[in-house]
Amino acid sequence: MTAWSWEYEGYEPADQRLRESLCTLGNGYFATRGALPECAADEIHYPGTYVAGIYNRLISEVAGRQVENEDMVNLPNWLPLRFRLPGGPWLTPDNATVLEHRQMLHLSAGLLERRTRYDLGDDRALTVRQQRLVHMADPHIGALRTEFTVAGFSGPLEVEAALDGGVTNAGVPRYRDLDGRHLTHVQTGSADAETVWLRCRTRTSDIRVGMAARLTAEAPAAIHHQPPYAIQRLTLDLAPGRTVTVDKTVALHTSRDPAISDPLHAAVDRVDRAPGFDALAASHLTAWDQLWRRAELDVPGESGRILRLHLFHVLQTLSPHTADLDVGVPARGMHGEAYRGHVFWDELFVLPYLNLHFPETSRALLRYRHRRLEQACTAARRVGRRGAMYPWQSGSDGREETQQLHLNPRSGRWLPDHSHLQHHVGSAIAYNVWQYCEASGDMEFLHTKGAEMLLQIARFWGDKAVYDEALGRHRIKGVVGPDEYHEAYPDAERPGLDDNAYTNVTAAWVLTRTLELLDALPEPRRRELVERTGLDGGETELWEDVSHTLHIPFHDDVISQFEGYGKLAELDWDGYRERYGDIRRLDRILEAEGDTVNRYQASKQADVLMLGYLFSPAELRSLFHRLGLRLDEETWQRTVDYYLHRTSHGSTLSGLVHGWVLARARRAEAWKFCQEALQGDIADVQGGTTGEGIHLGAMAGTLDLVQRGLTGLETRGGALWLDPVPLPELSSYGFALRYQGHWGVRLRLERGKLEIAVPSSDASPIEVRLPDRALSVEPGQTMRLELPE
Repeated sequence: MTAWSWEYEGYEPADQRLRESLCTLGNGYFATRGALPECAADEIHYPGTYVAGIYNRLISEVAGRQVENEDMVNLPNWLPLRFRLPGGPWLTPDNATVLEHRQMLHLSAGLLERRTRYDLGDDRALTVRQQRLVHMADPHIGALRTEFTVAGFSGPLEVEAALDGGVTNAGVPRYRDLDGRHLTHVQTGSADAETVWLRCRTRTSDIRVGMAARLTAEAPAAIHHQPPYAIQRLTLDLAPGRTVTVDKTVALHTSRDPAISDPLHAAVDRVDRAPGFDALAASHLTAWDQLWRRAELDVPGESGRILRLHLFHVLQTLSPHTADLDVGVPARGMHGEAYRGHVFWDELFVLPYLNLHFPETSRALLRYRHRRLEQACTAARRVGRRGAMYPWQSGSDGREETQQLHLNPRSGRWLPDHSHLQHHVGSAIAYNVWQYCEASGDMEFLHTKGAEMLLQIARFWGDKAVYDEALGRHRIKGVVGPDEYHEAYPDAERPGLDDNAYTNVTAAWVLTRTLELLDALPEPRRRELVERTGLDGGETELWEDVSHTLHIPFHDDVISQFEGYGKLAELDWDGYRERYGDIRRLDRILEAEGDTVNRYQASKQADVLMLGYLFSPAELRSLFHRLGLRLDEETWQRTVDYYLHRTSHGSTLSGLVHGWVLARARRAEAWKFCQEALQGDIADVQGGTTGEGIHLGAMAGTLDLVQRGLTGLETRGGALWLDPVPLPELSSYGFALRYQGHWGVRLRLERGKLEIAVPSSDASPIEVRLPDRALSVEPGQTMRLELPE
């Protein structure tokens, strides 16, 4: 392995799903898993191709109930390319002897390479080398180059390339009781002697898909149409020492694409115009070079390699092409079918990174939320609320996509799912709007679409908060916090918890920021907003009151995760670890035992501690002060310790948040959790889940840990605020960022020294604030500063 490659040596059937996820190639428009082209979908392999924003809704019967689910659709497979000796079986690593197998993901070039040497018997061998790309400059193009070399004999090799429209969504075993047949009306045809095509549509969303493949080789191909396959067959003459090449170039369009008349015509036309593999690879490499410059990251050692892999997958899922699409942040990337491709709150961990490199992508992701604002307001009205109630899981149109039932693989039981009560997702959206506008300086967005979203989210919290005469405070009842273990009180008839501290503090933040924004809006715009939304003075007075009086529960001098958390039973953590080893999914273990995690002080992931992830110590103290509460350093440290000992880390986001919070608190344990966050997907720490799709929020969060967590970087008040914390295990690092019109601003920290370099431009100086000083850095200037101990 090198600093810019990710390699796998040897063929291990049990590792294929994980490798396929981590070797996925994409460009923001579509992505294809890193499956071997000669292997069909089975228990070992799962080729999948997904286009951003392409969903379909089906109804299944599960546990005697009709269940409706919307899925990101597995589209026709463009990879198939298999080979055999005449009269022999098609060769795969599962049915032939493999002498050598290597898979290499070249991060800098965005290329997936594989080399396999098959033993054909009688001292004969066939070496297959492939290079694959999903084009980063032309988002509708994919290409596969296959090179065949033989040893020990001369003779023919039969090759078959295909487009496969018979695929289903079958990549997640626990979803197999659900209908996964999303494609219908599969048709195939030929455009010319080298090009075949396939078209189909999704069954209910009625999205048309067009795909065309051009096969280039020294021998002519015979075309066969056997729907759902479009097949091209040829025979190659091989001789020792002579490499024969077959290039497969594919174009993919859907009816959601702009500036086309028909997806099939567009695909055929595009593949016809596409240059050869070498020229495609050259323009693809140029596009990747530009991305790496904009997202420059310099972290030494193994941590740097992993961060580069994380950045690669973030950029493949959310690239500059995303800026032209109506899509959200899929929690598991476009790397598999886990979570059905839905959009959760993961943008909370993704956008802060993108804001400072690709703000146009952040803006597009926020526009996805704005386009679904009306749907969120409709959802609130249906439950008797005002404002916007954004869904916990979102897909095509913004309705709530959270499943009604979920399967516990340990017990085999289908259980009610109440995670739709995680209304804190609305606060995450508001936070992302604010952070984007502070980092980019995009006041136009803040004053228009951003203000509209903030106002309706604030309206929801103002309406949902109820005044408790006995407490003299407002309360938010019947919610679920980030910790999904707890969704009800023990033995309660109805789901939901009262006064989740994270929910209440972030709701107070939303109300406060919205009031500030209303005051700051230009008067004509404020008038428009008031007229459109029917906002009146009484409502803003209520928001002011609620933002000062929301109840934050405490017990034992620590912040309570929710009202009554401290009265729950303590769990025998040592006993459960001894019995089960890995207890990250403690909820499943307890349910299989006939118990429920709702009875215990045990959290799946950071909940209260998320406050230390979102807010700097000074801002968090200020929020509590506004609520009439004192949050001193000792109380916060007690709170951190309390939940550290009661969290099972059943989410990849948990290690990230704990590492961030502990690093900011200058705690020695920080690196342990940072390492867990870095290892999350490459080591598949959640036990088989990465094979179903990467964890995009955790990957982006590790990048942001370096960018903002360790540096204390904040963008507020028109300045860059920096308050670096030492992390002995990572004492030297640097990165480039884009800040309010300044491209390629470089920050480097090394053993108590900070360097800031601003490239030459006609932009204004950057105002920088450190704990002990303020300074202004002019374009073209480099400053080197000693940091206080």
